[in-house]
Amino acid sequence: MTLERLKPHLPWITLLALVLVVGIGDSNFLKPQNLIAMAADIVPLFIMALGMTFAIYIGGIDLSAQSVANMTTVIATVALPLFGPFTALLCIVAGLALGGVSGYVTTRLLVPSFISTLAIGGIAYSIGQYLSGQRALYMDAAMRDGYFGWMVGSSFGIPHELFIGAVLVIAAYFVQSRTVFGRSLKAVGAGEPAAVASGINVARIKIMAFAISGALAAIAGLLFSVKLSGGSPTIANGFLLPAIVAVLVGGTPLTGGVGGVINTLIGTLIVAVIRSSMLYFEVDATRQQMVFGLVLIIAIAMTIDRSKLRVVK
Repeated sequence: MTLERLKPHLPWITLLALVLVVGIGDSNFLKPQNLIAMAADIVPLFIMALGMTFAIYIGGIDLSAQSVANMTTVIATVALPLFGPFTALLCIVAGLALGGVSGYVTTRLLVPSFISTLAIGGIAYSIGQYLSGQRALYMDAAMRDGYFGWMVGSSFGIPHELFIGAVLVIAAYFVQSRTVFGRSLKAVGAGEPAAVASGINVARIKIMAFAISGALAAIAGLLFSVKLSGGSPTIANGFLLPAIVAVLVGGTPLTGGVGGVINTLIGTLIVAVIRSSMLYFEVDATRQQMVFGLVLIIAIAMTIDRSKLRVVK
């Protein structure tokens, strides 16, 4: 089998290989309760990566996801006493709006997505700083449990975070594979000039993709705030790089057009195993970021479509 034929299968082969290696190194790793706990712990990161998949699938990038999630934890904490269960809607609309602005700036003002989303991330960070007074905030425990306690509970020994992640990935997969919008996303990522020539409103598709990314980053932030019972402008710091790694190592390249949400699910599990293995083998936090940086470089080198790149700058 050639490398090109093997490439689509590399993510799940990598996942199985990592699980076996870590399982051999520490037999406790393969216990069902440990695997379930590991999967539940990674759900906020998965939701953030799931949204980012839409931006990367069209050949863009969303560097605002972490800041939007941080901002959302603050909004959720501040708004909960005022809006109760409607706090969730407020958070999602805020993320959707910021993502839409990123898409608008990219498509209408022709600013590259890594610049536009970086700028929007700065705005989100400033909003979080302003609303929080530059300090950590704490939720009222009774209100949190009354309105959103179901998000962090468990049924039949399965954490509810896993159900939330499952519902979102099923919905995202349906959008990607069964809708005109999903097919348009693939067309834009595979070849934007051809998509324009075929009559697709590329600008609208891009804006919607970034808006979805922002909305899912907000949902990740909401889950963060409920799990940790509070919010902070920096509470999700350190999640941007692993989220990008999850998308790329799963097989969705920066050049777009291939891969998708199921690939991101596999990629997130790979990230989860890498994180857990570093904890098992007592790798300190500083070196963990180094590891993810190296994995990111390798993932880009292995997944990127060089036929679309005439010049690399």
